[in-house]
Amino acid sequence: MRCRRDQTRPLAVALAVASCVLLEACRPAPASRFPDAEAALERMVSTFSCSRGIQGEARLDYFGGQGRGRGSVLYKVGLPDRVRFDVFSPFGVTLATLTSDGRRFSLFDMRNRSFMFGPASTCNLARFTQVPVPPHALAQLLRGEAPVLVHEAGAARIDWESSFFGEGRYVVTIPSRHAAFETITLVPRPQDWDAPWKEQRLRVLSVEVRQENTALYRATLADHRPAHTSLPQVDPDFPGVSLGPSGPPCDAEVPGRIRLEVPNGEQDLVVVNKEVVHNPPLGPGSFEQPVPGGVKVRHVQCSH
Repeated sequence: MRCRRDQTRPLAVALAVASCVLLEACRPAPASRFPDAEAALERMVSTFSCSRGIQGEARLDYFGGQGRGRGSVLYKVGLPDRVRFDVFSPFGVTLATLTSDGRRFSLFDMRNRSFMFGPASTCNLARFTQVPVPPHALAQLLRGEAPVLVHEAGAARIDWESSFFGEGRYVVTIPSRHAAFETITLVPRPQDWDAPWKEQRLRVLSVEVRQENTALYRATLADHRPAHTSLPQVDPDFPGVSLGPSGPPCDAEVPGRIRLEVPNGEQDLVVVNKEVVHNPPLGPGSFEQPVPGGVKVRHVQCSH
């Protein structure tokens, strides 16, 4: 039996409403949009300006040419490019430690009793992460902020892209030096959707950096949630003395999940955060490590 046209219209309306509810596809673009790309990038930086670094516990999941590996990690980040990762076993035993203070990189592998050191370069850091992300970019991504390539004033472009399968997003494209090109996708935090653009706090959803049509890396950030300022911590070198936070009060959002991938290299690192705090206390040597005794020591050098 054929349905009359007026009988099918209520069904079509109901399906459209259901799609909007389930997929959030019908939410309009923000009423107040950024006038240009630089305004959006400035708001992104302002969103995270209270965070001078973070400390967290996470689960790592790596896929690549060496197979699949999983582990738990404690990490610490201090801007602009200081990072520390301590990989530990289910029994709480440290298996490997990476430190980079912006100048010197060190990697201690307890299982192989080896210690590598060298300049704090992208390729040395990739010995641990397996993904060629520069130290300063990794520090920013772990905080939820996008690193921004150097570019000429007025060269960046911003567009609003609507999506049927979900909310729309800002897409910022940045041409840079040496045939490099960056794409950053951003959205306002839900509570700021209807705020003036000068007051919108932004979430970074993805970052992709390409050079001469080759993807260097792609980062996808999801499951954003607020993090708070670290509490003071006892100084291990001076019992009874506590170290205060390394920055001001901060409740900026951090991603609960970060995926770093090299599409052409088929390398993929997923970081799933359990607990993250802003501005952790940073004592002397937080991003350095001495050479342990009885290990094989090797200087490693690479060009990028």
